[in-house]
Amino acid sequence: MAGEEVKETLLNKREEQYYYENCPGCKVDLHKAGQTGFPIKELLSIWVVVLGTALPISSLFPFLYFMIRDFNIAKREEDIGSYAGYVGSAFMFGRALTSAFWGIVADRYGRKPVIIFGTFSVIVFNTLFGLSINFWMAVITRFLLGSLNGLLGPIKAYAAETFREEYQALGMSTISTAWGIGLIIGPALGGFFAQPAEKYPAVFSKDSIFGRFPYFLPCLCISLFALVVGIGSFWLPETLHNHDSEMPPQDSCKALESASDTKEENESTSKENLFKNWPLMSSIIAYCVFALHDMAYSEIFSLWAVSPRKFGGLSYSTADVGEVLSISGFGLLVFQLTLYSTVAKYVGPVMIARAGGVLSILLLTSYPYFTKLSGITLSLVVNFASMMKNVLSISIVTGLFILQNKAVDQRQRGAANGIAMTGMSFFKALGPAAGGAVFSWAQKRLDAPILPGNQVVFFMLNVIEAIGVLLTLKPFLVERQNT
Repeated sequence: MAGEEVKETLLNKREEQYYYENCPGCKVDLHKAGQTGFPIKELLSIWVVVLGTALPISSLFPFLYFMIRDFNIAKREEDIGSYAGYVGSAFMFGRALTSAFWGIVADRYGRKPVIIFGTFSVIVFNTLFGLSINFWMAVITRFLLGSLNGLLGPIKAYAAETFREEYQALGMSTISTAWGIGLIIGPALGGFFAQPAEKYPAVFSKDSIFGRFPYFLPCLCISLFALVVGIGSFWLPETLHNHDSEMPPQDSCKALESASDTKEENESTSKENLFKNWPLMSSIIAYCVFALHDMAYSEIFSLWAVSPRKFGGLSYSTADVGEVLSISGFGLLVFQLTLYSTVAKYVGPVMIARAGGVLSILLLTSYPYFTKLSGITLSLVVNFASMMKNVLSISIVTGLFILQNKAVDQRQRGAANGIAMTGMSFFKALGPAAGGAVFSWAQKRLDAPILPGNQVVFFMLNVIEAIGVLLTLKPFLVERQNT
């Protein structure tokens, strides 16, 4: 009996929470401990930060076809897709090279500095991209935008540390929702505001800066939004624990013993090799495959929609693409804010990812046949399909976000998300380049006996999605339970 009492006392000591007075992470934990009600302020803060960094990622896709055409670098119209792929890949290639670095910086110096720096990099290099005068300037500015904007990994760690346990799924859903809406509203802005002197001659003169730089206006709008977000980020609380003093938080023997125990645990945890953490690595690998598919789809959808009917496209204008993506963004927002948390609670993140992948395959199979439609029927079908595809994609990503952050503790969360971002960015860098090349190749084989024209493009997208689905099965994907 005496041994059991001693054991119970020790457990109670380890379970008690102590707060260091000058530690920003402890202040956040203390706030969470006394928090009641819905964390609306935290949700909005994270939502706008992620939206600010996601908007420029794919905002170029609706007008990229015309931008490459205006650069006069493609010798044939069928080659435009290949050059568009290089510009689209530059952002993610830059991000792949630096994401692990930004994750380490976030673990050492805090989440907040990385968030602020990344947001201000959007202001500078997204603006310069809109002022590109040739192909290489466009590639370089996109590369720098990707390599210097490394906040997505740290913001996932930030969300995991900001919300109470019961709001963890909602916090990750907020990130993926803002990310997904940014990847949809960004192209919508690009579609509506590109070439303003041609679309809105009563407002924008051909001699104005927007006439001389027809793709500057959407970039400027996004950069102005990022400026507001960057200024607001200075008021974000830091969540990283910084116990740089050996003194315990209270002058008591219990606190001293607890501080000693915590230090031993943190030293042990910090030595854990993340690459040997299979729950983490399996979720990252699956995430990378789905990311490759999503980035390739984002570019291919816009290229396919604006390409001429003679090449198997829909002959949409950039404004038409913007309208479709705006409707998709609204549907995605409604789903994530109303239904996702409930679905995740009952079926779990793994099943969401698996089911979302299977349904995406069935949906994409129908895309090549949309060209047989016209008028209001075509509009309804394309809008519904685009909305469903984006809802499924973001549901998959949200589930994998949750798995990744459950697989590690706080002291390795920034590095873990940095590794995830590195892998994801590398695969997403392949997406536009490969997607653009396949799209150009498909337009040259319209009369092929097997999978002619764009059918082969959507078939390849489905192959990648099928691989992602297979990676969500046991024993490959492992979910950490002891959290």
